[in-house]
Amino acid sequence: MATRSAAGIPASAESPFCRPEEDPFLLLESTLRSVQEILLRRRGLALRRTWIEQPYGEEEITLLEEEVIPAIQQCLARIDELDERLLAEQELLRRSQLEAQRRLMLA
Repeated sequence: MATRSAAGIPASAESPFCRPEEDPFLLLESTLRSVQEILLRRRGLALRRTWIEQPYGEEEITLLEEEVIPAIQQCLARIDELDERLLAEQELLRRSQLEAQRRLMLA
């Protein structure tokens, strides 16, 4: 997910609104990719945690794969839906403003 799928805007694109590192949803996308990559690379191996002596074993990894990752994906899908709605509203407002300006020019 290198782009916000709904908007089709590259995550690294210059924005007048905020820097990419200030966008919590880009962080969530990056986190998802990182967790998926770690699980793929460490297939069959326990996962160490920095503050827990006992590493994640097969049961915990299965929960990550079956519950946590899908929950993050659902969250990102919902965010995409919200983005699509806001972009549609923004476009409608822009078109309305252009039409109002056009009418003023014709009057």
